[in-house]
Amino acid sequence: MRKVINSTYMSLDGVVTNPQEWTFQFRDDTANQFAFEQLMGSDALLLGRRTYEVFAAVWPTMKDEGGFADKMNRMPKHVASRTLKETTWNATVIDGDLAEGVDRLKRAPGKDILQYGYGPVTGVLIEHGLLDELRLWLHPILVGKGNVDDLLIGPRAASSLHLVDLKRYDSGLLILTYQPVSR
Repeated sequence: MRKVINSTYMSLDGVVTNPQEWTFQFRDDTANQFAFEQLMGSDALLLGRRTYEVFAAVWPTMKDEGGFADKMNRMPKHVASRTLKETTWNATVIDGDLAEGVDRLKRAPGKDILQYGYGPVTGVLIEHGLLDELRLWLHPILVGKGNVDDLLIGPRAASSLHLVDLKRYDSGLLILTYQPVSR
């Protein structure tokens, strides 16, 4: 069975939105390599509507020599949304119940399913036991602004997690990989 892996950028003060404004100063070649391997180990993306709209606005024009952008643009995207009717960028909306749709994706043949961003979709995954790993990219910065919807600690599903891996980079960036305790 395929795994669903959530990969979320977070600041020390819990901000998970607009990472393009505060994360890049902490990336180095080694962290970029981890991001590359994470994407290459997946063959589908699971995105909430907001993340999908942000990504679809910029990724189709991205280019790089290493193949990251090509992979990102080529792979299928599964978008969780009750309001989105039309998609681009090789994306389809998950019809019906999100938990049932993700369960079907997990049972289909293939590699891991990568989810970027942490929000209501992740909450559904946790509530239904569908999230296999949570990778928090903890950045050594206090963003100092935002509202509850911008924070990881907003109203979300509760779960006990077990730390299974820790990567530490010279910039102070930590990648903390957790799995639900019940797994």
